[in-house]
Amino acid sequence: MNTATHQDAAPPADFDISHKTREGNPGLRGNYSRMAADYTVAQSVSDYTAEQQARWLRLVERQMALIPSRACKEFLDAINGLTALDMRRGIPNFADVNVALKAATNWTLVGVPGLLPDDVFFTHLANRRFPVTVWLREESEFDYIVEPDLFHDFFGHVPMLFTPIYADHLQAYGEGALKAKRLGGLDWLARLYWYTIEFGLIRESGAVKAYGAGILSSPKELIYALESSAPQHVPFDVMHSMRTPVLIDDVQSIYFILESFQQLRDDTAPDFTPHYEILKQES
Repeated sequence: MNTATHQDAAPPADFDISHKTREGNPGLRGNYSRMAADYTVAQSVSDYTAEQQARWLRLVERQMALIPSRACKEFLDAINGLTALDMRRGIPNFADVNVALKAATNWTLVGVPGLLPDDVFFTHLANRRFPVTVWLREESEFDYIVEPDLFHDFFGHVPMLFTPIYADHLQAYGEGALKAKRLGGLDWLARLYWYTIEFGLIRESGAVKAYGAGILSSPKELIYALESSAPQHVPFDVMHSMRTPVLIDDVQSIYFILESFQQLRDDTAPDFTPHYEILKQES
């Protein structure tokens, strides 16, 4: 949910990790004065300065040096095989990327000024629109940023949207989150997102790789998640992930490993209403 991630982007203490929200966070940055009713804003690539373009390229080069042996095949195929995702050319133009993305999975990117309310974010996902923050971190935030920015959103999330089964899951998640909010289950469903879309790992030909955006966009998390013996690595399980509190200001203490993206799709397909009832009784 384009959440903030430590090292690459760490949220303030009152940040709701479930989604891009500015509710309760009046000081969060982003220009909301020109947004449409759905919180979208036009991206103007010409507005990015030469300094911002150079910073973008440095961010990209740092991560590109780390991902070849650590990112999942789907992420690498998108990064390396699609001209629209050649991020070494500069800050991507969402309109150009959308031509390829629409053809691949019927998703589109929409520019947003920053963090979004629950219903707005989930409605975008349910309609196969992925919100991407239009502003880029400052130089002083190169290694640590309070909110998700353009680099986290685009580098971490967008390449995986070109994988059909993953893209279908994300739409279903948006639909499920709208339902979960009505049922009082959003906090638990947010943990599922955190441990999959943001910090998920997957087994690939016997090796564990990263597919979560919070891992792929953070040099510290990428190496730690895959090469440190400190965190737990456990098989993915829906209820286990929803029962596990998240760490929003440090590297994770546990990572859940998928065997395939089909497993993610299948395991999250059933109605979660019974899950929420069980979790309510346990809380």
